[in-house]
Amino acid sequence: MSDKPFISFIITYYNLPVPHLRECIGSILSLSLSAKEREIILVDDGSSHCVLDALEDMKDEIVYIRQKNGGLSSARNRGIDCSTGRYIQFIDADDYIITSAYEQCIDLVRYTKDVEMVMFDYTTNPSKKQQLSNPLQEDTGTSFLLHHNLHASACGYIFKRTTLGSLRFTQKIYHEDEDFTPQLVIRSEKILSTEIKAYFYRKRRGSIMQKKNPKHIIKRLDDTEYVILHLNHLLQNMPQPDKLAMQRRVNQLIMDYIFNIVRLTRSERQLNKRLQRLEQYSLFPLPQKNYTKKYYLFSLLSKYRVSRKILNLVIKTIP
Repeated sequence: MSDKPFISFIITYYNLPVPHLRECIGSILSLSLSAKEREIILVDDGSSHCVLDALEDMKDEIVYIRQKNGGLSSARNRGIDCSTGRYIQFIDADDYIITSAYEQCIDLVRYTKDVEMVMFDYTTNPSKKQQLSNPLQEDTGTSFLLHHNLHASACGYIFKRTTLGSLRFTQKIYHEDEDFTPQLVIRSEKILSTEIKAYFYRKRRGSIMQKKNPKHIIKRLDDTEYVILHLNHLLQNMPQPDKLAMQRRVNQLIMDYIFNIVRLTRSERQLNKRLQRLEQYSLFPLPQKNYTKKYYLFSLLSKYRVSRKILNLVIKTIP
């Protein structure tokens, strides 16, 4: 039996309310995992005050790492490099694990031979009762990407350390999960996906997705473009099945990217400029694939300038 922890929980923290952090850590401690089976790594990404003093009763249960502010990717990478568990779970410090549901995910990891990743869902309403016996689907990572839409959040799955290899989060960008998760999934030979809502996501004001100032919006769009071009570059040298699977993911990201250009900027000039850049890489117009009905319709409407105007008008009505 390995003397390494079963799961390393990597919590990233930066200037968040301490009660939220305590609730996050407490949700891990409430699991049936013994102290030897769990490893809780708290990476404080340069908060204004050392939070350890507020965790006096918990400090013997955690590994506390304080570093100069480097952003979410830097904090997660630090956590990966310091962790020793056979499996890894990321948690944002203002969220927490839903005990009964997550226990079922732990059982899937523990008792399913050769599983490399267990995917689960999140909820913003933890008081709502849920059915725990959700159907499971077993896939390779390639097959999953080829046939399913991907929830890219890095907090939405438990994964095997050996699957990770040298893969790390790209630093200094937004939407780092969109870059990281597809690469991790496609490396996985055995994935179990379930609709179990095992993670509580706390919506909060001031989060990256809610900032509306123009500089922030432009950075979000620029970083999304970076992710699209990076994944497109990687897929060029992949085996054909992996290439097709990653191409689907890239095309879906492009669809979301175009949608957000219109929704966030309301600028035809921005749209045309960014579409021209995609054209230079043969990434636009979108190929007409039957991934989903939504994708197929969007690829048709975005292809031509006239129908794109109609699409723009529809998107602009969305809050």
